[in-house]
Amino acid sequence: MKTVLMVAEKPSLAQSIAKILSRGSLSSHKGLNGACSVHEYTGTFAGQPVRFKMTSVCGHVMTLDFLGKYNKWDKVDPAELFSQAPTEKKEANPKLNMVKFLQVEGRGCDYIVLWLDCDKEGENICFEVNTDKDRSLLLDWDRVRVFDREIAQMFLNMTKLEKEAQVEATSRKEKAKQRPLALNTVEMLRVASSSLGMGPQHAMQTAERLYTQGYISYPRTETTHYPENFDLKGSLRQQANHPYWADTVKQLLAEGINRPRKGHDAGDHPPITPMKSATEAELGGDAWRLYEYITRHFIATVSHDCKYLQSTISFRIGPELFTCSGKTVLSPGFTEIMPWQSVPLEESLPTCQRGDTFPVGEVKMLEKQTNPPDYLTEAELITLMEKHGIGTDASIPVHINNICQRNYVTVESGRRLKPTNLGIVLVHGYYKIDAELVLPTIRSAVEKQLNLIAQGKADYRQVLGHTLDVFKRKFHYFVDSIAGMDELMEVSFSPLAATGKPLSRCGKCHRFMKYIQAKPSRLHCSHCDETYTLPQNGTIKLYKELRCPLDDFELVLWSSGSRGKSYPLCPYCYNHPPFRDMKKGMGCNECTHPSCQHSLSMLGIGQCVECESGVLVLDPTSGPKWKVACNKCNVVAHCFENAHRVRVSADTCSVCEAALLDVDFNKAKSPLPGDETQHMGCVFCDPVFQELVELKHAASCHPMHRGGPGRRQGRGRGRARRPPGKPNPRRPKDKMSALAAYFV
Repeated sequence: MKTVLMVAEKPSLAQSIAKILSRGSLSSHKGLNGACSVHEYTGTFAGQPVRFKMTSVCGHVMTLDFLGKYNKWDKVDPAELFSQAPTEKKEANPKLNMVKFLQVEGRGCDYIVLWLDCDKEGENICFEVNTDKDRSLLLDWDRVRVFDREIAQMFLNMTKLEKEAQVEATSRKEKAKQRPLALNTVEMLRVASSSLGMGPQHAMQTAERLYTQGYISYPRTETTHYPENFDLKGSLRQQANHPYWADTVKQLLAEGINRPRKGHDAGDHPPITPMKSATEAELGGDAWRLYEYITRHFIATVSHDCKYLQSTISFRIGPELFTCSGKTVLSPGFTEIMPWQSVPLEESLPTCQRGDTFPVGEVKMLEKQTNPPDYLTEAELITLMEKHGIGTDASIPVHINNICQRNYVTVESGRRLKPTNLGIVLVHGYYKIDAELVLPTIRSAVEKQLNLIAQGKADYRQVLGHTLDVFKRKFHYFVDSIAGMDELMEVSFSPLAATGKPLSRCGKCHRFMKYIQAKPSRLHCSHCDETYTLPQNGTIKLYKELRCPLDDFELVLWSSGSRGKSYPLCPYCYNHPPFRDMKKGMGCNECTHPSCQHSLSMLGIGQCVECESGVLVLDPTSGPKWKVACNKCNVVAHCFENAHRVRVSADTCSVCEAALLDVDFNKAKSPLPGDETQHMGCVFCDPVFQELVELKHAASCHPMHRGGPGRRQGRGRGRARRPPGKPNPRRPKDKMSALAAYFV
């Protein structure tokens, strides 16, 4: 039977044409260059039965370029290129090894059919394909490469003097390519990405649907070893009538299956295998492609190894040694069901022995340069994550999906992951502040600790406490060093000085600082090049242009909304606590300054009615719907609606020692008895004020009744009373006492 070689312009076109002409009945395998596939089927050509081989190139096979120094723009006058510059025809992409690929596939073919465009460019590619029928052997230099051009030129000149290549040695060795291990999740995700073009998250979701529909076994497993009681023959018999692999399966069942390789037993679930037969029409799309791979992989695990003969001939040309090698398949074994794993066809070598000579057709020197590694593919990333113990079979797809969704990387052609500017800056920022946060070692260490817990070699609570403590310290250190991340972000993105809007004045330079509203919200002074963090999840506005008495920064007001609480803060004090008993992130409602009108000392009333450490503080900005809020928890007391003025008195309650409130009402809306407009008393103990206080939670606004949550909210006696038995923190009675209390 004669053979017809058909060549298209690109691999996808070759696949489509082959499927159409063969009506889906074809076998495919990768060519020796790894980029182009070869699709084979039988049919009729010129009235006779033939074997078709459909393949492709990847655009132009050859290109025209300048030689030597004329190929370097920094070493030649461009004017010389128009007259005396020599050119050469060479492979357009040497990495694809397209010339050798076409030579191998064209060997033994009787006809060639070119499926190329009907234009000048397509015609040019036709001639490029039709003239790669050279049958000469390509020899590789044993020195491989040298990095000194003059030395390379010397070796070239010496070799060019010789007209013959003499055989120094020949060798023929039988080798085997092992069948695959049983399939686990990581290998399935790796192949789905590299060969099927399916992202890990999508592949996992597709596998889970196949499992729930009963087509495959549970797809989340780390095991690559079949249990001893696994019915391999029973699973194989289910595929005996499948139109794609029936012949292979029947042959295995007749001759006897091969014992699968011993893999790793993780003790979780058996390897991924097909549970029943299915067709492309039944599943369709990606589900079929994944099912087909899983089934072919399973059949391959019980098939024989692929055996081939590797031949090598060593030549001497003058003083230099050269080598060529070729492979001949003896028994395809498992590659019959997994053709993409087949041993690539290579140039057939002539039969010869030591001392034989061959004429030298051409000797040339190739000038190349090293290239940086390409971007990682998803498959390569999955391999590295497994190697370093990052994630599990269940979490690896989630991790990869997260970095894509968060725009840290983009998925390029070939499912290569290209880092975005954001991703690069983020990694450099982490390296600058705390490299362990992006190195694989810290996550790997946590996974090892979890394995020790599972093995009973480590205590769960100790590991949990230690891990939380480590990450808590790292978090606080990172937050304290966030300015380093800002600096890097400004290099690639808009600087902080160019974003935001002017809000409040800096206490150092007295220029306006800009409010950066994007999370994490903050203030930035471009003149001082300082950034100040702010409370999150609320609104920020200027607070009456009032200034902090300590640093002269203008105060800002944070608010969680009309039903929540609000408090003023100094941007500098919030980031640099001025007193020993203050922590970073405290506003004016927690400031212990003894005389500032916005501080806890001046606006604090008494201990919170719910939490142990909080103090109820008057919100001076809340009028005419006045509020008293805890500076620790989310308790808010709404009080004295329509009051004209509310202030905290220096006097305290004789019963509970809480600060007294002095309240003035408008005469027309005064709720006080006898149409009085002014009253001083304790919000906890005074019977008049108890009728005017309503206790709520800032977040949920549920009424906090002492009788239980089911009662209707409204004004009533006793709703803001301090719980009995809770001592009220004593407030200093005057400024001198406050100073003494602080310093002593």
